[in-house]
Amino acid sequence: MSARGALAAVVALALLAGAASPVSAQPTESDVFVAEGILALEDKKFDEALAHFRLALDGEPDHLDALYYSGVAHMGRGKSADAVPFLEKARARSPGETSVAYQLGLAYFGLERYRDATPLLEEVFAREPTLDSLGYYVGFLRYRRQDHDGALKAFRAGRTTDPNIAQLTRLYTGLALVALGLPEQAAAEVEQALRLQPASPLTGPAERLRESISSSTHARGRRFRAAVTVGAFHDDNVTARPEPAPGDSTVHDLRRPTHESWGELAAVRLEYDWLQRGPWEGTVAYSFFANYNNDLPSFNLLDHAGSVSLGYRTTVRDLPLVSTLQYAYDYLELDEQEFLQRHAVTLFSTLVEDAMNLTSAQLRIEVKEFSEERPLAREEFQDAVNWSVGLVHVLRFSQDRHFLRAGYRVDIDDTRGENLDYIGHRLSGGAQVTLPWGAIRLSYDAALHQRKYLHKHTTLPDDDPGTVRRQDNEYSHNVRVEVPLPGSLTLAGDFLGTINESRIAAFAYRRNVFTLSLGWAY
Repeated sequence: MSARGALAAVVALALLAGAASPVSAQPTESDVFVAEGILALEDKKFDEALAHFRLALDGEPDHLDALYYSGVAHMGRGKSADAVPFLEKARARSPGETSVAYQLGLAYFGLERYRDATPLLEEVFAREPTLDSLGYYVGFLRYRRQDHDGALKAFRAGRTTDPNIAQLTRLYTGLALVALGLPEQAAAEVEQALRLQPASPLTGPAERLRESISSSTHARGRRFRAAVTVGAFHDDNVTARPEPAPGDSTVHDLRRPTHESWGELAAVRLEYDWLQRGPWEGTVAYSFFANYNNDLPSFNLLDHAGSVSLGYRTTVRDLPLVSTLQYAYDYLELDEQEFLQRHAVTLFSTLVEDAMNLTSAQLRIEVKEFSEERPLAREEFQDAVNWSVGLVHVLRFSQDRHFLRAGYRVDIDDTRGENLDYIGHRLSGGAQVTLPWGAIRLSYDAALHQRKYLHKHTTLPDDDPGTVRRQDNEYSHNVRVEVPLPGSLTLAGDFLGTINESRIAAFAYRRNVFTLSLGWAY
């Protein structure tokens, strides 16, 4: 036996003592071939190593070490696709073997089969988190799923002897810290990455990332945001004048000769992030809206609204989940007189299934208090508690430049006056497209809100009150065009069309509002 053959036999004996799987008590010819292949692997002679492993597998097709090291050799050649069949067979042969799971996970990772790689690498990480470079791969996969806290834990726990992996780990640690709202720590990580290899191919991206973090630190440090909008509109049915209904005297009386108006509007919104700490974020906001109907000033609106919210980011089965609890207060004036006060508590939860799919659930309780000065029948009082729950699913494209949206919501209005109690079902859909020139955005939203009232109306229809149970189908269409302008300005054109069909003619109407506005945001 040659000296190299003798050495191979020694390696074979070592394999018997500590190989990846149980082997027979006596070395076989396949063991010797595997040992020869391992020696070739150490010299990075991948083709020669594969030839030895093939000889081993010819004698023993299920030889675990031959399968495993064949996969390793193909990985050394940069051929992850060729490595996968060997490693999958080794995994089936010994599903509990850590080294096999790790190599197979790396092969899937190299092929960008991230969903296949994740359970394998997570399994190995749970057993041996300090395996060379494992923390980076697990952290990257978690970061890709937007599990930023989990990614940070993996990056922190990982160890590596590869300077490129060490630098990548620092860079992605910085990105995770930015996402968690810790830009100062992120900047320190990127600085460390630059010091590790000042002249590596990653230096350029690292420097750009440092600049980006600096910008994001400045933006996040600007906790205050503001938006101002002014515009003009034309409303062809300010009074919600009912549709013509011959024979119904009440509808006839409700028809006013003046129902159209040009007008002006103004809106202001102010926001301040009072909390930015890790996965927590809190915001307080105030908004103001006013419109002036030139021909019907008695229908002018003035609205003050305030809100405070608290949000938390986490994961559910490795999927990002953002939940927000919000309280909002709304004070509305009509013709400079108090008309309505609203208190609302809303819980939003948004689950990001992947880069394309997003689902949001909403639970809302709203208390409405109307200022009803004129004498009213008890059945007509509008004060109410509204309960609603709904889901919206969004398909996102090109990093949200385009999207499709569909939703459903059910709401119950428990009103003081029984004429206004209803159960509602709302179907909605929408789309947005961002044009390639000038970032012009086109959007369209449509909705159907069906309201089934629970009691027969006590005063309508005029000729036979108390005989009809009201049901309304309200259709709405909103078309919007946004044109970005220099100086944080946006020019927008809107069309809002509403068609309300009702079993009681007094509540059936059509309304079209055209608006042109200019907005500025800080």
